[in-house]
Amino acid sequence: MGGVPSTPRFADSRPQDTAEYLIATFVGEKSFPLASDFWQKLLELPLSLHWPSHRVHQACEAFAQNNCYTRHLAKILIHLTWCLQECISSSGTPSVAIMKAINAVYISSVFLKYLIENAESENFEELHLSLDESEPLPKEFVLDQNIENLVMHSVLSFIALVDVSPHTYNLHQELLNFMLVAMSTQLLSVPSLGPKDVHPFIDAAMTEESSLVCSVVRRLLLNYITRPRISVNSSSYSIFSEENQPGVLQRVGSAAATIVLLPFNYLVSSNGEGSRNPLTDCSLLVLLVLIHYHKCVENDESITDRSDDSATSNSLAKSSMHFTVNPYCNALENARDIEFGHMDLEGNAHSGLVVRLPFASLFDTLGMYLADETAVLLLYSLVQGNSGFLEYVLVRTDLDTLLMPILETLYNASKKTPNQIYMLLIILLILSQDSSFNASIHKMILPSVPWYKEHLLHQTSLGSLLVIILIRTVKYNLSKLRDVYLHTTCLATLANMAPHVHRLSAYASQRLVSLFYMLSRKYNKIADRRDDKKGNLTEQDSFAEDMSAELHIYTDFLRIVLEILNAILTYALPRNPEVVYAILHREEVFQPFKSHPRFNELLENIYTVLDFFNSRLDAQRVDGEWSVEKVLQSIIINCRSWRGDGLKMFTRLYFSYEQESHPEEFFIPYVWQLVLSRCGFSFNPSAINLFPVDLPVKEESNGDGEPNKHQNGELNEQRVNIDP
Repeated sequence: MGGVPSTPRFADSRPQDTAEYLIATFVGEKSFPLASDFWQKLLELPLSLHWPSHRVHQACEAFAQNNCYTRHLAKILIHLTWCLQECISSSGTPSVAIMKAINAVYISSVFLKYLIENAESENFEELHLSLDESEPLPKEFVLDQNIENLVMHSVLSFIALVDVSPHTYNLHQELLNFMLVAMSTQLLSVPSLGPKDVHPFIDAAMTEESSLVCSVVRRLLLNYITRPRISVNSSSYSIFSEENQPGVLQRVGSAAATIVLLPFNYLVSSNGEGSRNPLTDCSLLVLLVLIHYHKCVENDESITDRSDDSATSNSLAKSSMHFTVNPYCNALENARDIEFGHMDLEGNAHSGLVVRLPFASLFDTLGMYLADETAVLLLYSLVQGNSGFLEYVLVRTDLDTLLMPILETLYNASKKTPNQIYMLLIILLILSQDSSFNASIHKMILPSVPWYKEHLLHQTSLGSLLVIILIRTVKYNLSKLRDVYLHTTCLATLANMAPHVHRLSAYASQRLVSLFYMLSRKYNKIADRRDDKKGNLTEQDSFAEDMSAELHIYTDFLRIVLEILNAILTYALPRNPEVVYAILHREEVFQPFKSHPRFNELLENIYTVLDFFNSRLDAQRVDGEWSVEKVLQSIIINCRSWRGDGLKMFTRLYFSYEQESHPEEFFIPYVWQLVLSRCGFSFNPSAINLFPVDLPVKEESNGDGEPNKHQNGELNEQRVNIDP
């Protein structure tokens, strides 16, 4: 066995029925047939052995070296399949099969994870998921069966068909953990998938029948909604010793959590949010991994035309590649409210292969847990892909259930990841595409907003709060993230809301005018920098090009803000005296742009409104000096006589969100970052190619004496396609 210590050396000094001997034998050189009683002993024995992390690592190395000819990974997965089939047939009632399945999935997860994170071949040949042709087989097993298909079918069938109960809770939990481990082959791939990428277990999951897929999606979502909870201490299985001491794999996982092994941390999450529900968390993570996976394949014509390596043939091959349909994504997008029975919102009948969920409970659960990033991604997946759920959200009268946690999270943007902020803003943009949403949020009055500290918000409408938070997010982005797409999303949402604004609060109105001023200052700074550099001939071309592009972007932003103000003044002026007051109070901020060719027509409308109300104020006599209250009262009175004379009508701005043609390049890395930050097990960082990670090596200098760092948890922004 070369330089790797031979773990089975302990067999000589231990009885042949101890955990020490059985685990050492499992990773050793001797191959045991499927029908050997060794497997029964291994899976039935209470595992109470305590190994330090270095011993576990040695065992994994020995297993990796010997598995190529023992095929013990394939064999224990087959035994796991048989145990699960027995559990399913008994409907999850207490049995030895449940204990054996728990032991099998523990052992499989530990050694499978080590093999995956140390794999060097592109198709994971190191797993050796097949049996040798000379292997003596039981009658019920066929040699050419695909083992990854076999085990994934059994795992998914158990999850879908067997209810979570005190007897099955631990097995459900460990099967979900196993799925995350088995699907973690994606961590070794680059974000842009190609036809040669092989992911044995998740590819197997994608081939399941629609009926099973729907049942799995339903079960995972019901786990998320109902949040089943059971104390580990209440388990009666022999894997937990009577003294409540951890078993071998539990102890191993605890000792080597930062190095190689499972199981997961059951009590405290890695992000410091305190006690979590492990079954709920893993159910959602597995669902997110499944629905966002895409399998790239080649069309037949690309296989036949490979006569040369020219650029033409390469482009033909690229154009012939496509993504297969993801059945789990389809199941989620076609899920329907259980309250509507077999009819959808349009009265159309559906076949039985539709996921039926209690939308009311799902809505309430999401509202309670939107502080968690995984819940945000689930909500995005639903409102973006499932028209039935989106329609359900829009007709709810308690939209604050979802909006308040979203707005509070955006308020605390500095403590959140850019991806989370961006997902929340896209959700708001999708909601703002509906006119009834834009109207209803201004009818809901909030008595107070205790988490908003900069200003006392008393009896503020939900719509006014949304305007305030979106503008605050733009301000935060200007100073911290400097993300053009985040600006675009915020302004697009405001533009969709503008024609429906009703009694916008004084503070929100002030912030809206300040938004124009804030962006105008940025615009002026860019213009000044461009002008200052014009005399430098060496930098003139490249710098001027960059500055002109940035200036063009902020010109567009300023124009959108002017169109937002125009939409309010054109369609909702009588209902928004505070907006008129805010424009009157800060009319000087618009003056420098009156002659700008991109803004002059829009500003003509604003100055038409200014002239109307200024003339009324000048004509009105008051006792003493003008006060805020007197000016506002005059505006309210004169709003009644406003007819919009002299205003130019512009086409209403309308922005819609469109997901990019290759969303997997954003979502697959994002989902796996969430998995690793929440599931409680580590993965060899040097093996991860899916996204940048901080490697535990010497820091490299970037030339300025500062180390180069990657932010694990932050991706390149997803490009949102917004078409007015």
